[in-house]
This record gives sequence, C-alpha cells and structure tokens, in this order.
Amino acid sequence: MSRVKGGIVSRRRHKALLRRAKGYYGAKHRAFRCAKETVERGLVYAYRDRKAKKRQMRRLWIVRINAAARQHGMSYSALMGKLKARHVALDRKALAYLAFTQPEAFARIAQEAAAA
Repeated sequence: MSRVKGGIVSRRRHKALLRRAKGYYGAKHRAFRCAKETVERGLVYAYRDRKAKKRQMRRLWIVRINAAARQHGMSYSALMGKLKARHVALDRKALAYLAFTQPEAFARIAQEAAAA
C-alpha cells in the first residue's frame, strides 16, 4: 500500500483559516498557529455576542420607552402594566420605535394607557 501525504489538504485547510485571519495584526494573520488561536477566539466572541446583542437591544428599547413614558407622567413599569391591562399588544421594539421616531403616536398610546 502506498504512502499518502496530506500536503494539499493541509495547505487548503491552512489557507482557509488564514483567509479568516485576514486583517489581524502581526503574526496573527501570517503564522498558522497564532492565526488558528485568534480565529477560534473570535468565533467564541461572535457566538457569545450574538446572544448579548439581543439583551442589549432589549435594554435600549426599555430605556427609550421609559424616557418617553416619563414625558407623559408615568414610569416604564406603570405604562407597561396599564398597556397589558388594556390588552394593547405592542411589543417593546415597536413601542421604542414609536417613542423614538413618532412621539405623537406614542403620546396617543400613553393616553390610552392612562385611561386604564
């Protein structure tokens, strides 16, 4: 049985990983071993931060809704509680969008909640 060397496969694997390391500083984009560690670490951060991004966006929406609600004389929790009691089915993303881009529409929603 003949001997098989993995030169082509290894080179392809190395080149693929080095392409992912493009733009890194120093040996991190040149040396395979350094690049491999850095790319793996970057993938870990990417996975973690895809989850964190959702939390951060929700926090931003709550901050925006709270700021707009306080302009109409109520807190965030009071507004959300009253909207739930009135069966207004707007999520935080939509409420934050209205508060940020269309304050007059948010004012009508706040009045609707205040009537609860």
